Amino acid sequence: MVASVGRRWEAAVRGAAASPGTAAVRGAAAVRGAAANGSAAGDRADAAEFAAVAPGSAESVLSAETVLPAASELSAVSELSAGSAVSELSAGSALSAVSAGSARSESNDSSGTHWLYQPRSTPSSTGDVPAADDGSPWIEFDRQEWSALAEATPVPLTRTEIGRLAGLTDPIDLAEVEEVYLPLSRLLNLYVAGTGELHRVTSKFLFERQQRTPFVIGVAGSVAVGKSTTSRVLKELLGRWPGTPRVELVTTDGFLYPNRILEKRKLMQRKGFPESYDRRALLRFVAEVKSGAAEVRAPRYDHVTYDIVAGEETVVRRPDVLIVEGLNVLQPATLPAPGKQVSGSVLAISDYFDFSIYVDARTSHIRQWYVERFLHLRKSAFASPGAYFQRFAGLSDEQAATLAGEIWASINEPNLIQNIQPTRGRANLVLRKGADHSVKRIRLRKL
Repeated sequence: MVASVGRRWEAAVRGAAASPGTAAVRGAAAVRGAAANGSAAGDRADAAEFAAVAPGSAESVLSAETVLPAASELSAVSELSAGSAVSELSAGSALSAVSAGSARSESNDSSGTHWLYQPRSTPSSTGDVPAADDGSPWIEFDRQEWSALAEATPVPLTRTEIGRLAGLTDPIDLAEVEEVYLPLSRLLNLYVAGTGELHRVTSKFLFERQQRTPFVIGVAGSVAVGKSTTSRVLKELLGRWPGTPRVELVTTDGFLYPNRILEKRKLMQRKGFPESYDRRALLRFVAEVKSGAAEVRAPRYDHVTYDIVAGEETVVRRPDVLIVEGLNVLQPATLPAPGKQVSGSVLAISDYFDFSIYVDARTSHIRQWYVERFLHLRKSAFASPGAYFQRFAGLSDEQAATLAGEIWASINEPNLIQNIQPTRGRANLVLRKGADHSVKRIRLRKL
C-alpha cells in the first residue's frame, strides 16, 4: 500500500503540471512515510465502520425499481442550506406519519460487504501491494493515510471560520479540516489544474481559443448526513488555493417545484424525492454553466417558509469552480419507456460534473443525526414568525423525538434507500463518516 499510494499520488501531481505546487510534492513524500504505519489490524478494526449492504439487499441491486421511487412511498424533503434553520419535513408527514411498522432497511448496518467497500488486501512483506490484488476500481485510505497527503500544508481557515461553516448538528473542528478536507481540497485543485491543462492542449490541437468553462463538483448524500457542511468547507478551502480563487456553491433546493405546483400535482408528500424537482430547469442550469455562459441564475429556496422565494435568485457568473449540492445530484438519467419517442438526448446533471463526492454513513447514524437536528430546530427555526413548521415548536422532547423517528422511518429513509444510496457508486470519491460525524475512511475512484 505504501509505495503504490505514493506512486499514484505522485502521478496525479505530475499529471497536473499546470499547478504542481510544493505542498503536493511534500504530500507525496509524506504518504510514503506515514502510510507505512497502516496495518492489517487497523483495517480489520475499521471494517465494520466501513461496511455496507450485503449482496442481494436493496442497495446492491441498482435496477430501475430501486432507482425510481414507488408511487406508494411517502415524501422526503430537501437538505438544509447554509445558514438555514429548518428540517426536512413534508406538509402532512407529521400528522400522518406511519409508525415504526413501516418497511425499513438498515442496509448500511448489514454484516455483509458491498462491492464498493471491499477491504484492501494485506500489504506484502515489502510493504507494497502487488498489482495483481487490485480487484476494485477504488483506492481506499484510512484517515491517517489520507491526512498524510497534506502534511506541512497550513490550514488557511481560523477556528472561528470553521465554526461558522459547521452545520446545525454536524460538528467540525480544526483537526477535521486539516486531516480530511485540506487533502481533499488539494486533490481537487490538482484535478482543476489537470483539466485546465487538458483544455489548453485540446484547444491548441483544434486551433480554437474557447474560454475554459467552470469546473463543476457535485456533492450528494442523505438528509442530515452533513453534505452541506462538506460543501461549505470545500468552497472556502478551494478559494484559498492558487488557480481557483472564485468558487460558488448552489444547492438543488432552489429547483424544487413551488408548493402550489406540488400541491396541484399531489407531490407535497414526496417533497425531496426526484419527481419533486424541476429537473429540466436544473439540467439547463448546469448545462449553461458548462457552456461558459457569462451569467446563469437559479431560484432561491427559503427553509423557513418551506417554499421558493418569488423574484429572488442566486446568480452564478462564470466561477473557477461551481459546487452543486443536493440529495439527488448523482441520479442517472431516466430512459423513456419502450416505444415512447423522446426528442433530444437523455441526460443527467451528473453528466456535466467534473468530479463528484458522496457523503456516506450508516443509516442508523444518519437517523440519529436527523432526530438530533429536529430537536434543535424545534427550539429555534420552528418558533420563527411565518415558519412553515411553527406548529411543532411546542412539542416536548419526548414528543419531538418520537415524531422525528416516525418521519425518518416513513419518509427520509425510503428516499435514502430507493434514490440516494444507489447513486453512491457513481461518485468519484466517498467520504465515510463514523458515529461522531467525523470522516473515518475515504474511497477514491482510480483514474
